[in-house]
Amino acid sequence: MVVVFGSINLDLVARVPRFVQPGETLAAVAFAMHPGGKGANQALAAARAGAQVALAGAVGRDAFAAPALALLRAGGVDVSAVRAVAAPTGLALIEVAASGDNRIVIVAGANAHADADDVGDDSLGPSTVVILQQEIPAAANLMLATRARVAGARVVLNAAPARAVETALLDLVSILIVNETEMRSLAATGDLPAEPGAFTAAFARRHGGMAVVTLGAQGAIAAKPGARYTLPAPLVAAVDTTGAGDAFVGALAAAVERGESLRVALSWGIAAGSLACEHAGAQPSLPHTAAIMPLAAILESQAIVRPG
Repeated sequence: MVVVFGSINLDLVARVPRFVQPGETLAAVAFAMHPGGKGANQALAAARAGAQVALAGAVGRDAFAAPALALLRAGGVDVSAVRAVAAPTGLALIEVAASGDNRIVIVAGANAHADADDVGDDSLGPSTVVILQQEIPAAANLMLATRARVAGARVVLNAAPARAVETALLDLVSILIVNETEMRSLAATGDLPAEPGAFTAAFARRHGGMAVVTLGAQGAIAAKPGARYTLPAPLVAAVDTTGAGDAFVGALAAAVERGESLRVALSWGIAAGSLACEHAGAQPSLPHTAAIMPLAAILESQAIVRPG
């Protein structure tokens, strides 16, 4: 099983010809409202990639809670551990430029009340992959990661958005996933090199887990003790990059949970993230297994693996 502990948002998306400048008012081309939040996105991404998934987190007792959970329920994600709390459902205010690039402002709301105790001990074990991100309190992540590793579960940390991460949590991580911005943040606070190849290798030596740096259209670089990986990304016509990173995390975790090699898991992550860029919205864009599998097979054949 894949257990996701993380944020649940409603995304308010404005499509704009270009990003707004300070002090400027700019007319949007279109507006849409989609369910989102890194925790929710990654849970649905893992489910669409074939995993059995449970999500723990918090929403408000407001009109935004139901639409925030709608696609998760429709996608077969177990949301029984999602609590309603006395705070507004989290929101993301998103600009999507004509290039497909995005800017995102997060309003934490109920996500600040996410409680690690909502993940029961019976859902943690050697067959479990736990996914964490950084839109919920750091202390809650550390508590759950500690319990998960004691139970024999593997912990995937997507250190996004960028913020300092305690060494105690990094030591518990089986797989760390960051983009280049998040890599530089961790490098600055954790005394690690700020170049992707050197960063992943240094993380693997120091903390014993695998580190992955996603490089957008350039694919990804990863390292674990004894091995380094370089994988390409396919050429896609980017419509909206919102959710691409979450698609990568969810699909990779689903592959790891079913026992695939890290080379295969990385290929699934890149395939899912690339396919997500071709459609608008975070959760609506997340691809299914039937689309991921053939593209992942091509990417796996192009992967370069060398000794670490």
